Amino acid sequence: MKHCLNKGTAKILTALTLCSCPPAVLATNLVYAPVNPSFGGNPINGSVLLNNANAQNRHTDPSANKSASGYKPPTALETFNQRLQSMILDRIATSVTGSIFDSNGDLKAGTVETDAFSVSIVDLGGGVLKITTMDKATGASSTFEIGTAP
Repeated sequence: MKHCLNKGTAKILTALTLCSCPPAVLATNLVYAPVNPSFGGNPINGSVLLNNANAQNRHTDPSANKSASGYKPPTALETFNQRLQSMILDRIATSVTGSIFDSNGDLKAGTVETDAFSVSIVDLGGGVLKITTMDKATGASSTFEIGTAP
């Protein structure tokens, strides 16, 4: 029987066959690495997974009232009034602090009254002062104690 392939073609076919079957030495183990941070994955993936889940969520709560979301951005007038109120309260706080400190910058015991607020400073002894602020309109008050340097 006569061979159809010459020796050069047979060598090339043998080389291609050997190259197409890689040796087992190059194989590696498969290692499972979780993606979800709840199961040990990288915490950076958490926000991405949550955003993807929220984007795919087609379910809505039937009992939720869409018109009563609870937040509406303030109008320009409301923002202006809030800023004005903050500035006025800052001025009042500045004038109050000017009258509750002595010339050395130490707090002095006493009571300071404004139209809306009352600030009471009581010396408890041992370098401890008790400060009580009260809103005259609502009666709400806040108390804290501080220690002063001897």
